[in-house]
Amino acid sequence: MTTKTTRKPVWITADSGNFETFKSVVSQQTNPADVPHSAEVVRNIPIYDGAVVDAAAADAAKRKDLTAEWAHVFSDGAGIIVIKQALNDHGAIDRASAIFEQIIDDEKTKAIGGGDHFAKPGANDRIWNSLEKHCLADPENFAAYYGCNTLALAAEAWLGPAYQMTAQVNRVNPGGAAQKPHRDYHLGFMSADRMAQYPAHIHGISPVLTLQGALAHCDMPVETGPTLLLPFSQQFFEGYLAFNRPEYQDYFAENYVQLPLEKGDAVFFNPAVMHGAGTNHTTDRFRLVNLFQVSSAFGRAMESVNRTAMCRALFPALLNASPSINVANVIAASAEGYPFPTNLDRNPPVGGLAPKTQAAYLEEALRDKWSVEQFNTVLDDLQFKNET
Repeated sequence: MTTKTTRKPVWITADSGNFETFKSVVSQQTNPADVPHSAEVVRNIPIYDGAVVDAAAADAAKRKDLTAEWAHVFSDGAGIIVIKQALNDHGAIDRASAIFEQIIDDEKTKAIGGGDHFAKPGANDRIWNSLEKHCLADPENFAAYYGCNTLALAAEAWLGPAYQMTAQVNRVNPGGAAQKPHRDYHLGFMSADRMAQYPAHIHGISPVLTLQGALAHCDMPVETGPTLLLPFSQQFFEGYLAFNRPEYQDYFAENYVQLPLEKGDAVFFNPAVMHGAGTNHTTDRFRLVNLFQVSSAFGRAMESVNRTAMCRALFPALLNASPSINVANVIAASAEGYPFPTNLDRNPPVGGLAPKTQAAYLEEALRDKWSVEQFNTVLDDLQFKNET
């Protein structure tokens, strides 16, 4: 006799997720016994001493114990850690800040960049790909900065080795308004309709593909608007879609945690934690922070494929395709259907959360019956936008 099992739903919709379950999940309390390496727990967030992290990094057994603790926090705990004086070389931070300020000024002069994912235009100044720009501007300072043990251990704890580092500087100007509370990359950068097209197990995978982090480049008291965070919210499975609903946004507004940071402090969190940058209520303080978005080594295909060349070859054939050909299936098998990675200076997310994809351009070209020359010009432009 066989027992019928209850299958989990494959598809999540904008209405999925029970609000009472969510409130129960985020009402948990951090047990200090579960985070023995922390110096203290503040509003459920474990706080660590950078000197302790540096000591653990030099000892294989201690390193393993600490990263195991952080992995537990990211997954089954509050989802967030703060490290006091993660980078205690303030000279290196100040030099990096000067580099970033110069890049911001230069890019404003050249009208480069613009656009942001969850903030209104003018609320901040953003440096896309601050990682590469920093490295090329001052390799020695870059080495002093990214030699930080905390950054390496946090990435290692959540993603393992061979992780891919990216970074974006965010300077929130006086009066800069808060971001809408959200989850982050990958699913968090999609519209609700697009998210719902991904089966439930992908909603479970997305949080383990990246790690979010930030290093404070100046003292950041609460009035300057450091990141608002909702501990334990990464544990609510349906959150990518549900967090857009008013009741979740209202709950966040009444229950978020916002901790002040000092220059050299760092915060890291599971990208599924509900969060958003706060409002800078000051009239004269520019809140400068370097945001880290670290990706798993596994987020890459096995082979290098020239999809631009494939699109060029396919476009004339698809323009004249037999009605028996499923054009949408052909596009899915050939064109790039994901907008990242891209050069966000050239291809910023203006008017949406992400730039337009190669597949979307091919669909548009076929629908509107572009000429081959027009389509190839658009492909050339998109390739340029995606180059480093």
